[in-house]
Amino acid sequence: MISKKVTIILAVVLFVLSAAGAYWYFSTSTQNKDYLSRIKGKVTEETEEVLDGGSKTEVCPMNGQRYSKAQKKRWDKRRPLGVMIENHLDARPQSGLPSADIIYEAVAEGGITRFLAIYFCEDAKIIGPVRSARIYFVKLLQEYGRNPLHAHVGGANTPGPADALGEIRDLGWDAYNDLNQFAVPFPVYYRDYERLPNRVTEHTMYASTAKLWSYAKKERKLSNVDEKKRSWTGGFTPWKFKDDAKPEGRGTTSKISFSFWEQFAKDYSVVWKYDKQTNSYVRGNGGVSHLDKNTGKALRAKNIVVVSADESPANDGYYGGHLLYDIVGQGEGILFQDGKAIKVSWKKKNEESRMKFFDPSGNEVSLVRGPIFIEIVPTGNKVTY
Repeated sequence: MISKKVTIILAVVLFVLSAAGAYWYFSTSTQNKDYLSRIKGKVTEETEEVLDGGSKTEVCPMNGQRYSKAQKKRWDKRRPLGVMIENHLDARPQSGLPSADIIYEAVAEGGITRFLAIYFCEDAKIIGPVRSARIYFVKLLQEYGRNPLHAHVGGANTPGPADALGEIRDLGWDAYNDLNQFAVPFPVYYRDYERLPNRVTEHTMYASTAKLWSYAKKERKLSNVDEKKRSWTGGFTPWKFKDDAKPEGRGTTSKISFSFWEQFAKDYSVVWKYDKQTNSYVRGNGGVSHLDKNTGKALRAKNIVVVSADESPANDGYYGGHLLYDIVGQGEGILFQDGKAIKVSWKKKNEESRMKFFDPSGNEVSLVRGPIFIEIVPTGNKVTY
């Protein structure tokens, strides 16, 4: 039997731990609530809005969209930023996805998809929920020049082929261009406790592009150049871009639908509907309109590229089932733009090489200027349009 003395000691220990936990929660919650009240108010110098004034003469190197000279002055001082944003049901609606130049989507585990959002030419005042890294997203991010910024909260770290954190260390990114939340202090990342109590804590981590870029510049000496004055553009190859098709030249492919894992199709199936007037596609996810929490508006894109890639289990012993996608090499896909569907092939020679898309004649396709959404689905999945 446990003695009365031991029982008293255990009770005291539990009380101390409980008190410490309560103090941490409420003090942190107070910090976050104060911070949230400030960032959700007036846009500050560090949390920049899109500059709409002036003629849009400057081409964004990420997606070809045109912006003002004032906006270009901003992106000239920074480097691409990839942010891992989750798509769990409890993460919706996400914040900041419409401000991304390019978004990749693939299954992270258990049929639940995740986004790698690439930011460069626009700022997002609030982005999230930010989640953990996966190795195939790291390989996609590698094509964005010399040491692109990588924002995430931890990552797959089981020894084996899906070890994303091990790959980050091997690349020399760790504690440099890699902005793992575990190594970056509050308030660069913060928890939005207003999203509790109906969500677990892992779905509440947020950031802003401006604060991530600012932290990288101040603490890691990474702006548009590194500490050796080398530009991030080394090794980066932009895609080709074109203007919107004229209204009379737009097609009639009005709806695109597919799923990632059929058994989870109800919650993670995707439908893109074509809006001929704006020449853009409006996203639905899990049977409902996919909204942005910041604006309340649905996600839109000018180009949808469905990339077929071989999927396999990592078999690394992780209980959730880490995955692998063969996104280095070549494969087939479908490009949707201007209301038309074009069968394409994709090629990515190595991790640092740009994934490019080619028409049936072997010519690299041009993407319509504006947001680009790349959907990575398992080879053999049906795409209906």
